[in-house]
Parts: sequence; structure tokens; C-alpha cells
Amino acid sequence: MTSAIDLEPFGSRFGTRGLAPREQTVPALLARQAAAFGDAPLVRTPDAARTFAELPEAVARRAATLAAGGVARGDRVAALCSNRIELLELILACGWLGAIAVPLNTAARGPGLEHVLRNSGARLLVSEPEFLPALATVDAAALALEDVWTLGAVDAGAPDGYRVRPMPADDGTQAPAAEVGPGDTLVILYTSGTTGPAKGVCCSHAQLYWFGLGVAELLEITPADTLYTCLPLFHVNAVSCFFQALLTGATYHLDGRFSASRFWSRIKDSGATVTYLLGAMIPILLKQPAGPHERDHRVRVANGTAPPAELDRQMRERWGFVIHECYASTETSCIVGAPLGAGRLGYMGRAMPGFDVRVVDGDDVEVPDGTPGEMVVRAEQPFALASGYFGTPERTVEAWRNLWFHTGDQVVRETGGWLRFLDRLTDSIRRRGENISSFEVEYVLLSHPDVASAAAFAVPSELGEDEVMAAVVLRDGSALDERGLVEYCVPRLAYFAIPRYIEFVPALPMTENGKVRKKELRERGVTSAAWDREAAGVELPRPGLPR
Repeated sequence: MTSAIDLEPFGSRFGTRGLAPREQTVPALLARQAAAFGDAPLVRTPDAARTFAELPEAVARRAATLAAGGVARGDRVAALCSNRIELLELILACGWLGAIAVPLNTAARGPGLEHVLRNSGARLLVSEPEFLPALATVDAAALALEDVWTLGAVDAGAPDGYRVRPMPADDGTQAPAAEVGPGDTLVILYTSGTTGPAKGVCCSHAQLYWFGLGVAELLEITPADTLYTCLPLFHVNAVSCFFQALLTGATYHLDGRFSASRFWSRIKDSGATVTYLLGAMIPILLKQPAGPHERDHRVRVANGTAPPAELDRQMRERWGFVIHECYASTETSCIVGAPLGAGRLGYMGRAMPGFDVRVVDGDDVEVPDGTPGEMVVRAEQPFALASGYFGTPERTVEAWRNLWFHTGDQVVRETGGWLRFLDRLTDSIRRRGENISSFEVEYVLLSHPDVASAAAFAVPSELGEDEVMAAVVLRDGSALDERGLVEYCVPRLAYFAIPRYIEFVPALPMTENGKVRKKELRERGVTSAAWDREAAGVELPRPGLPR
């Protein structure tokens, strides 16, 4: 068992640690913090702002619009939206009504988009007009969708088979808050589907309370802080960031898509003191020209994955702040970390208060310190972890077997309970901050009539994470080339999941029971026979330009 860190006395400053479970819900927290902080700024976007007092009223009006449209407790409301105030209020309004928000990856296309819409059973989809064409490749008859509301005028891009209209105007009516429980699902967030189709993680009100509280305590967030994020609201990090601000009296600055060239000017303009850097954002920023603009800001700390020692040194020298690492996932909350200034380079930290973290072997037997194993966790508080995967009970049972959530991550525990991350146990691919399902990539490749078999796998990237490579076996007589295969993928895969490297091979290495030997392909890597999309100058269309 891993010993927990001690966050006292800092954790007692908020007055929000230890709230009764019924106070850990969106309606209760919005009301409580409105009374505590009143006209202090809570949310800012490039186009709008809300104080602590204003946000509950705006959410109640948004909830009234949903209710008038037929949305009731337990209904799922999907969204295809970039970061904007309407999307945040939509998520909170679902929680206000006891409904469930399903913010979707705006890059989702083809089978991947159809799967999440079908699996969630969403009755209503709220979309920006620019994303409506994505529905053209989705079979409307296979979905439960009754309405599509747009945040803006409906144009010629609206697909056939859907009832599309602008979102009804706000008439000033406020819906009363529902009797919501801490274990009620607030959002369903879809993971990358590394071992099959994407899984919808059921995140409760209480889970996001604990998630936000844990990170806020580690970063020592106070009402004087401004939290800047350009991470999308369909990822748990951006949702958690809002709860960090809500629970501490800080300001949540929600920006558009990450832009390396404009990152520092946006940080300065926002007045940020805390920011969030995940995945390849750090090496991408370090590749930009150095200059005094990189220190012309108020940021004191960033939350994210700590880089290797050399990059950590460069970052401190150039930017003037540190990356404070912790371990969190969509299913878990923030479960491993260290107090600010007490971390160890190369380690995630120790177990957070309220969580029991162990390292186990393949039989779920705890292994000795220094022995690699899978990290598993359970919570001491009710509903502090996700409740499961929506509509797939068999996958929930597998992940929560023996009453511990299995993270799928290989770690080593050292003396004193310090945990060091080693690798994913699955065939997942992580490219520039996005988790990619090899299953989904292969599904699209195999749907091409000229492809006999295919395997997608990770190869190293010069940016420090992965690139997607595909080994493809063509059918006899096929004239398909690599460029043509990429063009086929464009409307069917998120742009970041389209393989960079493609190698046509005579056969895939297989196990005795018919599975592809992915390890062998990864070790073989990018050969001289592989085609490089970037070297060939093939550019991919990217939906949703930075705001």
C-alpha cells in the first residue's frame, strides 16, 4: 500500500475540503460559491465573462432552454463545440437538471463519431455550424438523436436526415435546480478506445469535485490566481480546471485551441498565474524562437507531465516557472502527486489523501517496491472515482475487477511510496497530447476495399511522444498508393489519428492465435521502405481554427 501525502494545513484554507456528499454537486457548489465570492470573476473567454454570482443564473437559464426542448433527468446531451462560454454553461446546465452532458471531440469523423453518438444515446446534439458536415457520414437512422441545435445560423452545410435548427433564444426563464446526488453522472467523456471502440467514462458530480480539489491543493490555488487553459472541454483536464477555480475563488480563463505562436501573448493578456501543459505542448513551445516574451507573464506554475531533465532545465531557464506533475485520468481524479516544491524529478508523487494506490502483478497481487507492475486505485470517499463505462458493463467489470480500478499504466513504487511512470500496458498511441486508438485507425484502414489487413502502432516522434505508423497489406492487383489511402482516411478519422508513416508489406507478423505482433512492428519502426506523409508534403485539413 502506498502511503498518502500530507496536504495540511493548505487543504483547510479553501473551506471546501470535507463538504458533505450532497454539497459536492454542481447546483450546490454554484450556489455556495456565489454566496462566498459574489461579484468576483469566475469565468472568462475571449468573448464573454461571468462572475460567481452571474454564472448560476446563466446556467439556470440555459437549463430552462434545455427543459423546454424536452431534456429531462438522465437524458444525454451531446455537443460538437470548440471552447466557448456556451459549451461550459451547457455542461453545467445538464448538471443543474440532472441530465448528462456528452462533449465530443470536434475532430471526430466517420465510424468514430457514429459510435459515440450511438453509444451515448444522446437525444439532443448542440453543434457549431462548422461541424455539421461531419454528420454527413453518420447514419441518422442508427441514432437516438431527435434534434440538432446550432450555435449560430444554419447554412447549406446542414446534412440530410437530421432536424437542425438554431438553439432557442434565452427568454430569461430560470429552471429550478434538480435534486441531484453526488453519484449522478455529470458528463460522459469518451476515451481513445485503446482496446476497442471508444469508452464513455461516466464522471459524477462528486468525482469532478474531488478532481478539482486535489489539483487545486497541489498547485496551492487561491482567489488571487487566474487559471489559463486552451485544452478542449471534451478532455477532463479542462473540465477539472473549472472546478479548481470554482472551489477556490480563482478565475478560470478558457481560451481556444493551442497555438504555439500565440501562446505567450495569450498567457500575458489573460493575466494567468497558473497554466496547463500536456503532451507535446512543452517540446513544441521549446522549438519556438526564444525571446524575452517567454518571461513577460505572471505564471508561477504549470500543471502537466514533467519533461525529461534536460527539457525541464531549458523550460525553467526560458519560461521562469516549473511543471508540477501529478497523476490523473478521466476515470480516477487526481490520485498521485506531491505538494508544491516537494516533488522529485522523474516521479509522479505519492498517493493523494483519500485514495489507496497499489502496484500489482497480472493476478492483482501487490508487488514489492522496485518491481514494475500495474497501478490500481480505490477511493475512500463515495463517488470519488468514475462509476464506469456507459452502456458497456462488461468493460466496466474488467476495469474495476476485484473492486480496484486498473489504470492500465505500468509504474514502479520506490521507498516511501514514490511512484514512477514506466509505460502504458496497452497498444495506445499518444500524439501531441491526443490519445489515439489503434483499433479505430485499423477499422478505417480495413474498410478500404483495396486493404486486406492493416496494423496501426506507435513509433517515436521528434517531439517526444509518438507518431502513428501503419503497416498495410494490399489486396492482389491493387493500384492504391499511400497518398490515396491518406485521402480516404481524411473524412473518416480525426486528423491527428491519420498515419504519418505508411508501409505496404506482403504480410503482417502474427501470433499463433491470429493476433498481430505489435511489439515486433514497433521494434522494426520506420524503415527505408516507409512513406512519410510530412516529407511528401501532404497537409491535412484541420477543423476549428484557433480563436
